[in-house]
Amino acid sequence: QYNLVQSGGGLVQPGGSLQLSCVPSGFALDYYAVGWFRQAPGKEREGISGISSSGAVTNYADSVKGRFTISRDNAKNTVYLQMNNLKPTDTAVYYCGAVVLGPTAENRAPPLDMPGEYDYWGQGTQVFVSS
Repeated sequence: QYNLVQSGGGLVQPGGSLQLSCVPSGFALDYYAVGWFRQAPGKEREGISGISSSGAVTNYADSVKGRFTISRDNAKNTVYLQMNNLKPTDTAVYYCGAVVLGPTAENRAPPLDMPGEYDYWGQGTQVFVSS
């Protein structure tokens, strides 16, 4: 059972775009910072992007900076990851995670190097980039 429901993903050619969505099941995301992670076969889970609960602060791994954009719509209780200019090296299972950072941390981006700190996870969605 997962508390975050993911959608999007699939097969895309190099240079193409995809958008992933992350929606909580049974709670509101307003007070949670959200991170996106990915795991390629044989590799460790990698944190690639995060957004503060306010939406004002974002962070990105160097591997995706300039190509991926994270955003959130708290009115729709949804966090998005827009992925442009996809490369074969982006092929992986992508996960969203939600974490409470504290009552005064609305402008703190979530830690991308500490997946163990996250409270909830999505089920994962496959992204496959190939010609």
